[in-house]
Amino acid sequence: MKKHILCFGDSNTHGYCAEPWDCADGGDRFNEDERWTCLLAQALGPAYLVTEEGLGGRTTVFRDPLTEGLCGLDMISPLLLSHGPVDLLILMLGTNDTKERFGCTAECISVGMERLITKAIHTEAWSHGRPNILLIAPPHILDAMDTGPFAGVMGSGCVQKSRELARFYEAVARRRGCAFLDAQGLADLNATDGMHLTRKGHRALARHLAELVPALVDAHEK
Repeated sequence: MKKHILCFGDSNTHGYCAEPWDCADGGDRFNEDERWTCLLAQALGPAYLVTEEGLGGRTTVFRDPLTEGLCGLDMISPLLLSHGPVDLLILMLGTNDTKERFGCTAECISVGMERLITKAIHTEAWSHGRPNILLIAPPHILDAMDTGPFAGVMGSGCVQKSRELARFYEAVARRRGCAFLDAQGLADLNATDGMHLTRKGHRALARHLAELVPALVDAHEK
């Protein structure tokens, strides 16, 4: 059986493209030759199965009053079970949690992430009967977000909260026995909306993960 990597995230896992010129197909989603999940699958080779579970607007634990179905806590167990056995779960969430309407600090968002991880840990969907999780702190939201197309949707305070997430996430990962990666500086964000990975950013994230993932999976098997 192939080693199964489940990627659970928001629009940056789904592959949202902020600028049509940056996407080879000219649409609003990067294609299978551009998304970091697909590039990771190509780099890892046929011994791995990489599954995308990205959804625009997804949060860790918060139910969005404007759009249903975005709470990660509601979906993590069903998705782990449907894709199990899972050798590695990659979590990259938190950008949407910074929205003003949720009224949360960065530390509060990390509490939500820890709750999500705890639920994942206790879902019986893991290969070798034990969890294996990589928590990624997403790149910081750029100042451009405040004047970009999503400024009204996101609200105020998002930029600062996103800058504080990594230190709280790292502490969560340490407490819960997860691997941790801070994606700040690894993957470029689009300068127009300040939140979404560029095509170059997808490539860079995939390259880094292609070096990291095999070691995490191998260690899990021992």
